Amino acid sequence: MAEAAAVQSPPAGAQAVQRALGLLHCFHDNGPDLSASDLARRMGLSVSTAHRLARTLVSAGFLEQDEQTARYRLGPAVAELGQLSFHQRGLHLAAPELELLSRRTKATADLAIRSGTHAVILVGGSVRPDTGLGLRRPLHSTALGKVLLAWPRPGEGALSALGPLPSFTDRTITEPALLEDELARVREAGFALNDGESATGVRTVSVPVLDGAGQARFALAVRSTPADLTDARLDWFLGHTRTCAEALTVLLLPPDQRP
Repeated sequence: MAEAAAVQSPPAGAQAVQRALGLLHCFHDNGPDLSASDLARRMGLSVSTAHRLARTLVSAGFLEQDEQTARYRLGPAVAELGQLSFHQRGLHLAAPELELLSRRTKATADLAIRSGTHAVILVGGSVRPDTGLGLRRPLHSTALGKVLLAWPRPGEGALSALGPLPSFTDRTITEPALLEDELARVREAGFALNDGESATGVRTVSVPVLDGAGQARFALAVRSTPADLTDARLDWFLGHTRTCAEALTVLLLPPDQRP
């Protein structure tokens, strides 16, 4: 019994690792620098514990601290790992294709992956030019998110894992059953549409970049206005977007993982 209990126990230091990673996740919203009190409040920790964790991350280069304000921001080690991941995924190859799609459609083109309950934009016009950081968008209210939900990868969980579905406009789908119906329509049509569900005056169409198992490795979208991305022009936008998705399949997926 003692041996079984030992096997089930978390490894030494696991809580500290989880807390350190949680501290880094506090900076997901790309907001202003955070104080030790801010970090403690977001993590549910004492200020002294948050400060100790932050100082450890500073020493490893994952955070840096402003000498005048004592507030924290992401450090150079995070930027280095992000750039390594960006190139390992081949995302530097995707940027020219998205720029071409944007020029052809005169719309904003974005490429995203799923991260928990969000679609994270990695490449495209929505990536902040001042920081290089992408944007996190809710899955249920965006075309990118609907695509990632409609063709999920293993382990990404059921819709119930999303929790409550907040409303952003009067068009946002907030009922899980209605979202299930919407995703069925997305799978049948082969694309998702966000018609003012995340912000008024914004219309977006998205298609999946599928692997050989029929799972969305990425979601590709073009975003414009209802006056430009009209129903009459939807097929035209879709044609250009699907052409780009086909090119990204070749650029981003190994040959043995392509459809």
